[in-house]
Parts: sequence; C-alpha cells; structure tokens
Amino acid sequence: MNTSDNINELAAALCKAQGQMVGAAKAADNPFFKSRYSDLASVMEAIRKPFADNGLSFIQAPAFADGRVAITTRIMHSSGQWIESTLDVPVAKNDAQAVGSAISYGKRYALQSMAGVPSIDDDGEAAVNRHTPATVVTAQQAAILKGTIEKLDVDVAKFCSAFAISSVDQLPAAQFGRASAMLAKKGGGK
Repeated sequence: MNTSDNINELAAALCKAQGQMVGAAKAADNPFFKSRYSDLASVMEAIRKPFADNGLSFIQAPAFADGRVAITTRIMHSSGQWIESTLDVPVAKNDAQAVGSAISYGKRYALQSMAGVPSIDDDGEAAVNRHTPATVVTAQQAAILKGTIEKLDVDVAKFCSAFAISSVDQLPAAQFGRASAMLAKKGGGK
C-alpha cells in the first residue's frame, strides 16, 4: 500500500464513513456456484453517500501486462491525502471479454477491501435481525415503495427476495435509490 506523506485527516474521515456504511447487498447471482454476491454497483452504492459526506472519493485505473490485469485503487480525501493499493488479477483467456471480466472483478474486490465494506450475508443478517431502525428506509420511503409496488403490480415476495429482506420496511436505507430505480425500470420510467 502507498500513501501520501500524511493520512491523519483521511483516516479520520474513513473512520466516520465506515461507521455510516451498512454493507454491500449481495444483489448479483453467480449461477456457476448457485450463490449471490455483492457486485461492483452494490459496493459503490454502499460507499457513495458515506464517502461524499466525509470528503472522500476514489479512482480506479486498470492496466494489462503479461496475462494479468492490475487495478490500482486510490482513496482520496478533500485535504489532498490519499492511500492506494494495486491488485493483480490473472486473466483466464487473452480476449476482450476475459480482460473486461478481470477488470470488473478486480475493481469490485479492491474497492470493497480498501473502503472496508462488508458484504451483507443474506441469511446471517436475517437470522440476527441486524437491520436497526437507523439503517433501514424511513416509514415515508417504505410507503413510497409499497405504493409503487402495488401500482405496478410487482410481486412483493420477489421484490423482497431481490434485496434479501422479509418486508419492504426492512430495506437498507442505502438501497432505497437502487430499489426505486429498479421499480422505475419495471414501470417503464413511469
């Protein structure tokens, strides 16, 4: 890992941001292993607001050499302080599809690791009921979602399954935007 000369302000901001993060939802399916995982969009959604609220941002740059993709991830603070690390990912085949896949894979794991974002364990989180009122949607947001679900005649069980929750009221606050966008897409942007 490389850092700027000082990281005291960045460390304090990252600490605050991590305290605000609720984790990345396992929103993508891996049909090969019949499992779910936190995709890059879920990781980015988990950090977007906590990073912005604390003067943090990130960039990721890929490079390719010797059958490997190198993803350099830099987390920056508004003070100019930064930390960065590079993750090397082997590429299965020497074609654009494999390189693109390795880039996406590397970006997801590098960002999730550096930002300190946990994946929400669907079964484990449900079993311990870890979603507290501070981390779930507000009553007003839940009402908006429920009204949209009813209006579009969306299967509530399928909606809840997509977010690994047992009711709309348990939707993590960080997933409200994604849920709204998913419903808008279902309704054709209505």
